Amino acid sequence: MATARAGPGSLPVPGARFFCTAGRGLEPFVMQEVRARLAATQVECTSGKVFFTTCSDLNMLKKLKSAERLFLLIKKQFPLTASSVTKGKILNKVQRLINDDPQSWLDAISVWKNLLELDVNREELSQSVANPLKRKQGEDESIIAKKLKTEEMQRVEESHGECQLEEDRQGQRDATDEREKAGEGDTRKEVKEAAGTGSQKDLTFRVSCRCSGSIGKVFTAQEIGRVIGIAVMKQFGWKADLRNPDVEIFVHLNDIYTVVGIPVFRVPLASRTYIRTAGLRSTIAWAMASLAEIKVGTFVLDPMCGLGTILLEAAKEWPEGYYVGADVSDSQLLGASDNLKSAGLNDKIELLKVSVIELPLPSESVDIIISDIPFGKKFKLGKDIKTILQEMERVLHVGGTLVLLLSEDHHKLLIDGGGSHAPSVPKGTHADECEVKQCLTPDGKAAISEKVTAAHETGNQEHSDKLLPFGSLVPVRCYKVSLGKTNAFICKYKKSSHSGL
Repeated sequence: MATARAGPGSLPVPGARFFCTAGRGLEPFVMQEVRARLAATQVECTSGKVFFTTCSDLNMLKKLKSAERLFLLIKKQFPLTASSVTKGKILNKVQRLINDDPQSWLDAISVWKNLLELDVNREELSQSVANPLKRKQGEDESIIAKKLKTEEMQRVEESHGECQLEEDRQGQRDATDEREKAGEGDTRKEVKEAAGTGSQKDLTFRVSCRCSGSIGKVFTAQEIGRVIGIAVMKQFGWKADLRNPDVEIFVHLNDIYTVVGIPVFRVPLASRTYIRTAGLRSTIAWAMASLAEIKVGTFVLDPMCGLGTILLEAAKEWPEGYYVGADVSDSQLLGASDNLKSAGLNDKIELLKVSVIELPLPSESVDIIISDIPFGKKFKLGKDIKTILQEMERVLHVGGTLVLLLSEDHHKLLIDGGGSHAPSVPKGTHADECEVKQCLTPDGKAAISEKVTAAHETGNQEHSDKLLPFGSLVPVRCYKVSLGKTNAFICKYKKSSHSGL
C-alpha cells in the first residue's frame, strides 16, 4: 500500500506500491520485467496481477511491455466473502475500505500527484534545454522577417499610403499571438497545479469496479461502485465525475483478494501507439520475443509473420537484431508493411512473400525463429505443423532458438503425435511453477531467461534420442497462456545437433 509520502519535486520513496494486471500465464514475465526494468522489490503475484514496490518515475513505468494496465495500490487485503452473511454486512465491509484507513487513500493520492508533477517538470526542463537553439534560430529568422517586413511596408506607404492599415492588422495579429501564448501558459499551469500537492478536496473522481467469484453472484459491479463512491464523497469531499474525472478509482473484489488502486495511465500499457493494425496481442508477442534472448547482430525470422506484431515488439525492444518476416498472404504483408511504417521500422525489418514450407534460406542460416502458428476456425493446419517445423528446423543453426505460440490441439499433437519420439515438456510448465532468473541486456533493457533444472538438463543428454521428434529440436520451456476465449502455449526449443542426425 502507498503509505509513504513523497515531497514536492522528489522521486516517490521506495514505499510506493504498484500492481499490474496481466493476461493469465504472463505473470512470470511481468514479475521478471518489473525486477529488471524498474529495479522493483517486494514482487509477488496472484492470478492476473503482479504487485511490486519501486521508485521509478512515469517515464520508466511507461516502458513496461508484458503488462496490460498499471495501478498505484491503495489497498490489498483478504477477500470479502459473501457466504453466511447478509448483504448489509457485506456493504458495510465495503464502506470500511475507505473509512477504516482514510490516510492510505490520501498517501496514495500524494504519490500519484507527485508522479504527475515530476512528469510535467521533466517535460518543461526538456523544452528549456531545447529552447536556446530554437531561440537563436528564431531570433535570426525574426531579424530577416522584420527587415523584409520594413521594406514591404515602405513600398506600401510610398505606393498606396496604407502603412497605418498594415500596422493595425499586425497589431491585431500580435495581440492574438499573445493571447494564444497566455492560454498555453495557463494550460501548463493548470496541469502543474493538478499534479501539485495542494488541497485534495477539489478532486473529481469515478469508480470502476469488478466483482467475480462468490461476491459477484450477490452484487453487481454497479452496486459496489455506488457504495464506494458515496463513501469517498462523504470521507474526502471529492466530487463524482463520470466523464472526465481527475482520478479514477479501480476496485476488484473476488475470492482471492480485495484490491483498490488508481490507474497510473488512462491508456492501457498493452495499447501500443506504434501499431496501426492489431494482430496478435502485443503482450504475448513481447513475451515470446523476450524468451528468445535476442542479441546484437542476431538474425531473427518469423516465417508466418501475419501483421508483423512479434517482429515489431522485438525490433522496438532489441533494435540491434536483423529481422525478416515472411508470409504467403498479400493482405497480411500489406498490413505488416503499414505497421512497419507506423512504427518507423522500415529499415529494421524486411518482408518477404514466401511459403513457410519453402523458405528461400540456406540450411542452418538463422539464429532465432519466433512465430505464431495459425490456429482457430480460419486456419486448419492439422498434421501439416510437422512439415512446417521441419522446415524451420532446417534453416535454424545448431544452438539456435525456436519460440512458438501453439494452440492446445497443436501442443497435444506435438506431445502425443510422435509416439515414443514426442517431446516431453519440462517440469514447471505452469506459470506459477516456472523458474525465471533476472537478466539485463548490456544497455539495461529487460530480457527474460529461464532456468532449466540440472535434472532436466541431464535428462536431455541421457534421453536425447527420445526427445527429438523432428531430429534436433529439444524442448526447453513451456508456458500456458490465455488469449481471451482460448488458451495457448508459448513453447521454446533449442536445436541440439545438425538436421537429420
